[in-house]
Amino acid sequence: MPNTFDNILIGLVVLTWLMWRQLQPRRADRPPVVLLAISALGAASLGFAIAKTTPTSAAILLLTASFVIAGGFGVARGYTMRTWRAEGTWWRQGNWLTAALWLISFGIHLGLDFAVDAVNSTRGLGSASILLYLAVSLIAQRITVRHRSQDALRKPSNAA
Repeated sequence: MPNTFDNILIGLVVLTWLMWRQLQPRRADRPPVVLLAISALGAASLGFAIAKTTPTSAAILLLTASFVIAGGFGVARGYTMRTWRAEGTWWRQGNWLTAALWLISFGIHLGLDFAVDAVNSTRGLGSASILLYLAVSLIAQRITVRHRSQDALRKPSNAA
């Protein structure tokens, strides 16, 4: 299992890459390959960390709170993204607010990482959840963008 510094570095690299991708115009209906890969790697990382320690109930509560916060920020980011339809396909693109919410969210997660380590006997449990945290946040964002796109389809157009 990577140590805390390695986990944080990996998380920052993935976050930077995700933010860059989200600021580019992209099809909103793309298969969730990246999301599935980050989810699998994140679940494995956290699973290995849990297998090496017995998390305290406080650590589990903080990890759970972290994932709830990830979902909330994902929904918020989903509403900051511009969505539009071109040539029969839905597109989406984030903006400066999307990026700012990513950074704030990641900062909160890092704070919770250190809190998890403070209440647990083994260091690194909190930072092992970074990729899964990013995945939960992306899932919530993706669902929100899809919901917004479907709502736009259901609304009658103003054209008469």
